[in-house]
Amino acid sequence: MKKITAENRAKKIKLLLMDVDGVLTDGRMYFLPNGSSEEAKAFNALDGIGLRLLRTCGIDTGMITGRACGSTVERAKTLAMRYVYMGFLSKTGPLEEILKATGITAEETAYIGDDLTDIPVMRRVGLACSPANAVDEVKRCAHYVSKRSGGYGAAREICELILKSQGRWKHVMEMAETGRWDKLPPGKTVVKTYK
Repeated sequence: MKKITAENRAKKIKLLLMDVDGVLTDGRMYFLPNGSSEEAKAFNALDGIGLRLLRTCGIDTGMITGRACGSTVERAKTLAMRYVYMGFLSKTGPLEEILKATGITAEETAYIGDDLTDIPVMRRVGLACSPANAVDEVKRCAHYVSKRSGGYGAAREICELILKSQGRWKHVMEMAETGRWDKLPPGKTVVKTYK
């Protein structure tokens, strides 16, 4: 039986979901000394451009993370992400809820994860990806392991894989070269926090 390549899986993708810590960040957490429990996160601009390009091309994006953090919500809104599910160690519930709400199938969904809590979702979706710094068990579940680490452009690399596999990279380059960027599709960011 012929193995399906990551590129062939990427051709079908209509939705990219991901973990946050270790995927969009390097996994480190910064707690501010002002007595609040709020934490700060450092996000990579390359990832941000890649995620906005997906949205510009009509591919929805979202986060499912075990931690609840205001900076996560702000980053998602800045990137016009459609979904932010926070505080969910079990991530299959949010996945199923998003699929039901959108009508997108699991086969048309990609997910980027780096740790053990991501494995059930990765086994369910059409394109499972991990950053280079993911734990070995997650890498073994992945259809694609990026060359870059989380927080250092791994998400951008996966965004480009999807766009190039779908034949959209030429249009992206036309926008870049002319400075005329397509508008982002309308839509609000849905934010849900597990209590």
